[in-house]
Amino acid sequence: MLSSTLLLTLATLAGLFAGFAREWLLVADWGAGARTDAYLVALFLPEALRTMLAGGLLSAAALPLWQAQPVQTQLYWLAGQVRHFLLLGLALALGITLGAPYLVKMIGLGLSAADGLQATQALRYLAWVIPGLFLQAILTIPMQANSRFVLPGLGSLLFNLPVVIYLGLAKKDADPITLAQCFILGSILMVLLLLPPVLRMGWRPWYRASRGDNTAVWRQLWPLLSSSAASQGLTLLERLVASFLGEGSITLLNLARKLVNIPLIALMSLNQVLLGKMSGEGAIARRKMLDTGLLLCTLLTLPAAVGLIAAAPALVDLLLPHGLALGPLPALLALFAVSIVFGAWNALLARYYYAAADTRTPLICELSGSAVQAVLLLCLPYLWGIWGIAGAVMGGVLSTGWMLCRYIDQALLRDVIRWAMLALLLCALAGFAWAAPSYMAQLSVAAISALLLFIFGAYHLKKKLSKIEV
Repeated sequence: MLSSTLLLTLATLAGLFAGFAREWLLVADWGAGARTDAYLVALFLPEALRTMLAGGLLSAAALPLWQAQPVQTQLYWLAGQVRHFLLLGLALALGITLGAPYLVKMIGLGLSAADGLQATQALRYLAWVIPGLFLQAILTIPMQANSRFVLPGLGSLLFNLPVVIYLGLAKKDADPITLAQCFILGSILMVLLLLPPVLRMGWRPWYRASRGDNTAVWRQLWPLLSSSAASQGLTLLERLVASFLGEGSITLLNLARKLVNIPLIALMSLNQVLLGKMSGEGAIARRKMLDTGLLLCTLLTLPAAVGLIAAAPALVDLLLPHGLALGPLPALLALFAVSIVFGAWNALLARYYYAAADTRTPLICELSGSAVQAVLLLCLPYLWGIWGIAGAVMGGVLSTGWMLCRYIDQALLRDVIRWAMLALLLCALAGFAWAAPSYMAQLSVAAISALLLFIFGAYHLKKKLSKIEV
């Protein structure tokens, strides 16, 4: 598990930095203002779908079905899914193109008329990344089933690379429509990377699939889709709330989430690997893998969260365009960083259910947590401004985790509550690093704290692995 996770993490790390470079260049070229807000509104739907698919939405539903197929019919099953989801992607792209003006009004309710028009024009092009996103997600399934995680992990790099190159060359003269066309090129590159290995496996697009295959996939997919749609609905609600908190608030919110996502890339890799290994295993083996996965998850996220909180002002000043460190972004980043550990646990716990072909239980838990977060989003920003959005996220994450653990067993719930209290204490202590006299001192305190936590966690994990057979 560790070696597979490391390879996938390294393969996708370049994509993560390319995505961050995309956001940095966008703000550096256009500023943290209305123009950038408008483009982020246009990008919301394609990026939301890419996030869901990259997080394993289709693979979580379809991987157990692939593995349940007789070997001689697996490639025919894949051909049927490719055609089905390609047609679905084309239909969605056409629908979004036609409905772009209404979708922009719904997503960016607080935008001006001129900014709304700009977002509409961009969305009509950005919608056409969707067919490529679906194809890449489907072609990932046989790769993961054969423990080939690296090439699928390069998808994010290829998606963002044309955009980064264009923004880096065009700078302030970057055109929104040309930029959208670069996103389309990136989605095509994602598919082209996976076609040769899948073709070498023997797949051909003209193979005929059995009737009922698509129905079985959707039966597994609907609960996951409902959960992911609820999560993206909350992100949409965040954007709506932010659009009324002043010009540039959407951009600040987006930047904070991007910075927080940097340490989460390893967790996406761990989740994909763990799902592939747990699928088809018995209950006892899955439970042991879950214990190991949670320990590894904590080892990766807790030092990252503490380091991000301690160094938030310094990181904003060093990594983002000048002036943002003097605004609300450092505090917003620190508050979002607290949820890294708990959100990662939740994703891992959900994979435990998915591996047993149970998508209903995590759906109920995640929808309940989403409801809590939605209520808090309507209240906390009114009291705390943009920082209230991060508080609402934390409330939803904690309630979801409590329910996911409770349905597994009480022993796990007690352990997770104990770990959660320790994590919250360490995150609170990390805030004292802001009193350091300089940004370099903040970075030093953050690095030393994260390193000590990682060493202690690695030692504890090694002791546990000697007792747990994975």
